[in-house]
Amino acid sequence: MPPSPDADALSQAEQDAAALRALGYAQELRRSFGAFGNFALSFSIISVLTGAVTLYGHGLLNGGPLVMSLGWWLVTLGTLPVALSLAQLASSFPTAGALYHWATLLGGPGWGFATAWLNTIGQFAITAGIDFGLAEFLTSMLGLPDDRGTKLQVCAVLLLAHGALNHLGVRVVNVLNWLSAWVHLLGVLAIVVALAVLAPHKPLGFLLTHWTQDARGYGWGFAIGLLQAQWTYTGYDASAHVTEETVDPSRNAPRGIVLAVLVSAIAGSLLLCAVTLAIGDAEATRKAANPFIFILQTSLGDALGGALIWIAMAAMWFCGLGSVTSNSRMLFAFARDGGVPFSTSIARVSPRFQSPHVAIWLSVGMAFVVALWADAYAAMVALSTIALYASYGLPIWLGWRARRDGRWHRRGPWDLGRWSPAVNVAAMLWVVGVLILFVLPPNQLAGYAFAGCCLWLTIYWFAFRRGHFHPPILDTSR
Repeated sequence: MPPSPDADALSQAEQDAAALRALGYAQELRRSFGAFGNFALSFSIISVLTGAVTLYGHGLLNGGPLVMSLGWWLVTLGTLPVALSLAQLASSFPTAGALYHWATLLGGPGWGFATAWLNTIGQFAITAGIDFGLAEFLTSMLGLPDDRGTKLQVCAVLLLAHGALNHLGVRVVNVLNWLSAWVHLLGVLAIVVALAVLAPHKPLGFLLTHWTQDARGYGWGFAIGLLQAQWTYTGYDASAHVTEETVDPSRNAPRGIVLAVLVSAIAGSLLLCAVTLAIGDAEATRKAANPFIFILQTSLGDALGGALIWIAMAAMWFCGLGSVTSNSRMLFAFARDGGVPFSTSIARVSPRFQSPHVAIWLSVGMAFVVALWADAYAAMVALSTIALYASYGLPIWLGWRARRDGRWHRRGPWDLGRWSPAVNVAAMLWVVGVLILFVLPPNQLAGYAFAGCCLWLTIYWFAFRRGHFHPPILDTSR
């Protein structure tokens, strides 16, 4: 169990509340996340046992084993500058809603409004992707009918469970996220060790093997296959979204962001290499309905392979729980500043549980709407990836610009110093690449949806919200 706060922690919590007041907000949410709890939330949402597993077949079919080895580390190297840049911002401005507050403070209300909606839409989609992906595994493992209607019903049950537990408050979620981190770490270790010791192996050179089902050639197939890794590396902004519930957030939130990415990089690489080297019949694996399940059951047997698959599914369940936590905090913060319709109701906090209960249930409901919308699982996860990375890129660009122009001097204790411009530019270039790559066929449905959302946000801002959206603005030059 996570440790209880002692007197020093309570004293720190009082300092955190005072710092939050200086940023323009009163302390309404309960501070229960420590350093490990904050890290555990982002690590659980990244969840290498969710993204890398549910999209394992996507990566294997489009890019082959090379996507699992070289592709994973290519995406890791592109993601690290983004995580470092967000960590720097989180240290300077530790508030719930995080990214949208940063964009507002550094660029103005319009940029904050756009960032908030993009992040909210991306989080609706990522929650849908996590729970629908788990529903696909459950229907397969339980022998339920393999049709979309059944999967949607299972997805709805999962979302209801995640909503209910989040409603009960941050203390419950903190304990479950603490447990989740260990389930992820020990689950990856169990799968890797079992495959290394008990399964037959391909030679290491097999990891450089490449094939594709993409008619445009291997280059396109490899690039499309990178969605597996890039979708896995989403959601680490959760550490920033719960800064109003984290003790000493200006230090613990940035550490949580960066550490979640680094630990996931190592764990994900070990997992993907172990699973890929355990492929027996490559052609049969490619034709399997679920290649990940097929590999574990054929290499380890139905009993042990099935048990390890259930461990992976437990990690997916925890991932969905954390995703609802992050999504609801973003929505709560945005509503608190009047950024969404019915803001007063959405920004309500449960007097009993001190959780943003209306925002929680709205997040759950909208995730199910996204699940209903997306005919293809890849479209669902592609939409979440591009919307979230757009919301990451905007405050990074605004922070880089404000720092260059001498308008941002309010720095937290976790800062990139003289490396900041180079890291920020690398992050922005990677974000642009993500936005281009994952709207191309076969992910054009996600591209159309993203373009439609951007058009709607532009119209909504200029026609209805401009002049009526007034979040707290601070002087960042001091």
